[in-house]
Amino acid sequence: MGLIADRMKNVPKSFIREILKVAESPDIISFAGGLPNPSTFPVKEIEDACRYVLENDGQRALQYSSTEGYYKLREFIAKRYEQKQGLLISPDSILITSGSQQALDLIGKAIINKGDNVLMEEPGYLGAIQAFSVFEPCFKTVMMTNHGPDTDSLEKICKNGKIKLFYGVPNFQNPSGVTYSDKVRSEASKIFLEYGVAVVEDNPYGELRFMGEDIAPMRKHNPDGILLGSFSKIASPALRLGWITAPPEILDAVNTAKQAADLHTNYFSQRVLYRYLSENSIDKHIESIRALYKTQRDAMVASIEKHFPPEVRFTKPEGGMFIWMTLPEKYDSMVLFDAAIKQSVTFVPGKPFYAVGGGKNTLRLNYTSCTPDKIEEGIKRLADAFKNMAF
Repeated sequence: MGLIADRMKNVPKSFIREILKVAESPDIISFAGGLPNPSTFPVKEIEDACRYVLENDGQRALQYSSTEGYYKLREFIAKRYEQKQGLLISPDSILITSGSQQALDLIGKAIINKGDNVLMEEPGYLGAIQAFSVFEPCFKTVMMTNHGPDTDSLEKICKNGKIKLFYGVPNFQNPSGVTYSDKVRSEASKIFLEYGVAVVEDNPYGELRFMGEDIAPMRKHNPDGILLGSFSKIASPALRLGWITAPPEILDAVNTAKQAADLHTNYFSQRVLYRYLSENSIDKHIESIRALYKTQRDAMVASIEKHFPPEVRFTKPEGGMFIWMTLPEKYDSMVLFDAAIKQSVTFVPGKPFYAVGGGKNTLRLNYTSCTPDKIEEGIKRLADAFKNMAF
């Protein structure tokens, strides 16, 4: 009898985490990680918030707390939903998680049975594929267009098979950078409501729009939708603070799953973050992030257009952190990855983002971790590696 549980046999390792080990060399220009730019971290403000919390309420801040999370932080999130998105969400329907990645694990525990049909975007977020795989679902996928999932295909999939759960990233999707149009959000929501599909709407990048206009969330069209959020991209990923808001039945099950997992999210981090948010303008901070990321995005778009031939297609996101590149069919991005390493540049090959296979000629590029000069040099190296591939 083997020691390791059967359920772990088909859980993929995080390909990105493995690549980051390769990218640690200072000579490597890395477009692989989905890392926020560390220059945006509010170090001094967080230091001040830590000191305040310890000096004024240190004993309570270092104690166990409720599973749901610090009420004032949940209240802040609820007010921001109303102010920014017009959503009326009670603080009592919000649970603070250890990053939105934990929310995916808790949703899997609370909702997914072995063999349930789970519908993913194609390509889709690798972290969600990995988190849900633990619970042994049957993955189905719907192709992404430049405006979101193809709704004709979506309706056929939902009509022909009992889909229990749909997971999507409507704003600046990871990995493609694509944003769902308002039309797609509305049509998709109608389809999910008609066929009784639970919707998980993940929104870690929504605040990072630096072009165009904001679009109302799918939750506007489906009040029973599950919403995930995160402070990792607008404050600090190391704090590991995200949240989930869901209908009472689902939230109750998620709450129980969290009690079994870790009792509650880091309470001290919650108190420190709330102090930071209450004493500083998060909107001004986000504006500075947007300005930086737009400069980096523009540098990458210009560099790709300069160095790659026109048969190489790529997305031009209006926000977020990623560009998705599609090579001609005959190319394999895993082969390109090996060639790129020799040129001291890395990226993430596209195959791991496909839950049911495919994507061999695709890849993801992150632009938030490099200066414009490094982006120019890195894209030139990558284009040279591409041009040197023999057929």
